[in-house]
Amino acid sequence: MEIVVLVKQVPATDQVKIDPERGTMIRENIESELNPLDLFAVEEAVRLKERLDGEANINVLSMGPAKAVKTVRDALARGCDQGWLLSDRKFAGADTWSTSFTLASAIEKLVPGCDLILCGERATDGDTGQVGPMVATFLGLPVLSFVSAVERLDQGALAARREVEGGSELVQCPLPALLSVVKAINHPRLPNLAGKRRAKAAEVPVVTAEQLELPVEKLGLKGSPTRVVKVSKSQLSRQGRILNLEDDPTAAVEALVAFFTSPPSAPEA
Repeated sequence: MEIVVLVKQVPATDQVKIDPERGTMIRENIESELNPLDLFAVEEAVRLKERLDGEANINVLSMGPAKAVKTVRDALARGCDQGWLLSDRKFAGADTWSTSFTLASAIEKLVPGCDLILCGERATDGDTGQVGPMVATFLGLPVLSFVSAVERLDQGALAARREVEGGSELVQCPLPALLSVVKAINHPRLPNLAGKRRAKAAEVPVVTAEQLELPVEKLGLKGSPTRVVKVSKSQLSRQGRILNLEDDPTAAVEALVAFFTSPPSAPEA
């Protein structure tokens, strides 16, 4: 069985800044890490391989700058078998549509016999949760989102439990398919020394747009149909009064009662 895990490199900080001109995230001089929510997809892929008595091959796929190879190696250290990094200046500035198109095209070319694709619920930087389902759409595959357990898996189908509002549901699905998993699915293991050594020695091919034979007009910022046209910070302001109970308790209490019982004022035109 061929399993693909999609992982992303994200800033290892909450001090993320946006380029006001391009509307894209500034990633220079910021420490990065494997998207924490993707760790659950990596762990589930390893567990599924163990359930299949090792009769599975786990392929890691990431898209990003050259330094994102660290993210692929992190997944390899945790038990994945091989990985690729999609890295090309033509991929820069891609929105979720262009990113999904590139990833789906890479899966078709690099893992043509893919049986199952796993990804995290969302990335902690963009926070959209769109890429996984869109990759499945480009590939024409069924997608199960918010998966909290894979109950059954064989060569032709799987049964998975999805978290839904007010509970969960058990869904059966033919393979190949894509699953986006939630944190409740497992507890990711830490890489051991042997895994780190194997990941360090592993070859991680860097795949370019030319190698994937993709049209430039569908890649990166040029191929992104959505744009961030304006970036602004929300302003929170309050107009209030300080009531000192020590000076005049009665007046302070009366002012509070009047505030809570008076009707709201009409907004200014």
